[in-house]
Amino acid sequence: MSNHYHLALETPIPNLSDGMHRLQSTFATRFNRFRDERGHLFQGRFHALRIENTSALARVVDYIHLNPVRAKITDPEKVAEYRWSSLRSFITPDRNTGLAAGLVLGKWGLTDTPQGWDDYCARLISLAVDEAEQKRLGFDQLSKGWAIGTDGWKKTLAKELKQTSLVGLAQSDAKAMREARWLDVLTGAISAKGKNLQEIAQLAPYAKGEEWRLEIAANLRSQGVPYAWIAKHLGFSKPNSLKVKLFRFHKIVSM
Repeated sequence: MSNHYHLALETPIPNLSDGMHRLQSTFATRFNRFRDERGHLFQGRFHALRIENTSALARVVDYIHLNPVRAKITDPEKVAEYRWSSLRSFITPDRNTGLAAGLVLGKWGLTDTPQGWDDYCARLISLAVDEAEQKRLGFDQLSKGWAIGTDGWKKTLAKELKQTSLVGLAQSDAKAMREARWLDVLTGAISAKGKNLQEIAQLAPYAKGEEWRLEIAANLRSQGVPYAWIAKHLGFSKPNSLKVKLFRFHKIVSM
């Protein structure tokens, strides 16, 4: 990529921020010195997504290896030849010991042999020209949000991290984390009303007499969820309209 790169990393201890700071600052300093350049080299602060398991990791690794193809930098048939990809390094005999071949191949039942890598590359080439399969695998979402995995796992993780400070996170990461928490609150509130997320997603715009929506909205507001987010997820036309309705609702309830 011209101004960013992707890594799939496993850290023995939670020191990713320190490691990324050292990596990027050292690389940028040496690059600028070599090119006689100044200023920022990368497009912004690193964006870290948590990964649920080896199944999710396999999708991420495929996405990373196909990135130069999807960006039109190289042809599908030459994906293993791209100079700046770890795929090329995996295939060479003098591979860096930090590269985990088993995690790349294991999901597909392949072995760390020349034939195994040939089969893996053939799979990547097939996937590179199959846009429908890329969409099914969620390639368009793999560099967004805060976590990659099943919805159930994300909800559980959001609960576990509920008390985690968002200080130091990238703005997009912090926003995604907050929204995951709000979604967990919404799920609990609608469950208490005997409903589910699928029903909520299919709701028509709010109509008079649907006090249960206002009750849920009031519940969310009491836990600090923004008006705009509530309006969007509960079918209210505008945040200001929701404010007025909640004000009237509270007056009726308190009378």
